[in-house]
Amino acid sequence: MAEYAEYAEPTGPTGPGAPPGGSPDAAYLERRTLRRGSAGWVLLTGLGVAYVVSGDFSGWNIGLEKGGFGGLAIATLLMGTMYACLVFSLAELSSVLPTAGGGYGFARRALGTWGGFLTGTAILIEYVLAPAAIVIFIGDYVESLNLFGLTSSWPVYLACFAVFIGIHLYGVGEALRFSLVVTAIAVAALLIFAVAAFTEFDGGSLRDIPVDAAAAGSSSWLPFGVLGIWAAFPFAMWFFLGVEGVPLAAEEAADPVRSMPRALALSMGILGVLAVLTLLAATGAQGADAVKSAGNPLIVALEGDDDPTALSRFVNYAGLAGLVASFFSLIYAGSRQLFALSRAGYLPRFLSLTSRRKAPYLGLLIPGALGFLLAAGTGNGPRMLNIAVFGATISYALMALSHLVLRRREPGLARPYRTPGGMLTSSVAFVLALSALVATFLVDKDAAFIALAVYAVALAYFAFYSRHHLVAGAPEEEFAALAAAEAELSRD
Repeated sequence: MAEYAEYAEPTGPTGPGAPPGGSPDAAYLERRTLRRGSAGWVLLTGLGVAYVVSGDFSGWNIGLEKGGFGGLAIATLLMGTMYACLVFSLAELSSVLPTAGGGYGFARRALGTWGGFLTGTAILIEYVLAPAAIVIFIGDYVESLNLFGLTSSWPVYLACFAVFIGIHLYGVGEALRFSLVVTAIAVAALLIFAVAAFTEFDGGSLRDIPVDAAAAGSSSWLPFGVLGIWAAFPFAMWFFLGVEGVPLAAEEAADPVRSMPRALALSMGILGVLAVLTLLAATGAQGADAVKSAGNPLIVALEGDDDPTALSRFVNYAGLAGLVASFFSLIYAGSRQLFALSRAGYLPRFLSLTSRRKAPYLGLLIPGALGFLLAAGTGNGPRMLNIAVFGATISYALMALSHLVLRRREPGLARPYRTPGGMLTSSVAFVLALSALVATFLVDKDAAFIALAVYAVALAYFAFYSRHHLVAGAPEEEFAALAAAEAELSRD
């Protein structure tokens, strides 16, 4: 980290078992180095869209079952606002601390070691569980399209993890370029779908879901009442879930201070447009009631009760491309978060070792093996995605809080990029993130409690072991130590 070289030499582990006197240990970090300058703003923007694009093809429509078109539309507006506010807050934080730690690094500086671990663990839950869920959906797509004559999906799961982790092991530049190409195909298909579906658009069909007269505030626009808006939050998030992972590529970005804010803003803009087009086109073509529980809502919107067409087949195959893009990119995000937490000693340090091609190979292989076992063992994609959403909402609240704390506590901190709206923007993100967290209990209580159980085990590990064995030379830790030293000097 050139930015930190002037402050201190890299040091080894601290706490019990550390080298005497905390002696410098540059070799530790040399074995844990990512490839610099591999991604410019174009690849970073593609990464941001790739994280999310599969959510436009399926999943969001279940929100129609919870809130109807009006409820899901309002939920999408609110969750879009949350993500926009969060992204602008992260753009500022990533310009201050451009490291692979992402949200963990921001929270470590603002909220201390406990805050850093809480945030990093929540992000890790999201990025380990989401690929396992998406690979199940990929398997379902392959079976429904009658590809390869498969009648069981586990070979698809194994092939996806093996091939795509192999690409990541080869090199980050190659991986991000692959992701960009697949994402571009998926985005083009969404735009073509929207043009075709809008030719069948009927405004009346947006509110054809039967009204629950017993629900408070129910109407044709809100068939399940006002509470339906809140229940639709987790599904509205599918239009944006994952875009916050762009800062995890900071150490591999070219000029992250400039490229990171630009990529975050562009990614969010593209995803916002796709969300509006997809929601309106799919529900307006065949009706909200027809697509609310469909596993492939875009195909239902194009075909209705008719036979498949060339266009619907193209969109179906493009949906598979969208799933691949998100699966591939989320593997990347999970490996970088695991890398950063391990490098700093929050998780076992061996997980952050990098190969000759500067890829965190164990950070890719071990979560990949875990993801495959979860997918093959449960086959429950929606449950795993709900667990991932629970972890995501916790991390959003903590990252927004980190922005608020740093703005108040360190107003003079050099900020190459400043969040439009300042603390008001991150305050909105914080409140909406807490609302989304509560909404997860309305959708799937079991998923929320499973996530809490995983959290509890991780926190026990941190409380009893890893917090006593942190690595002072890790960039996020060094940055926080510098802040503490500066605060001490200012008091003197």
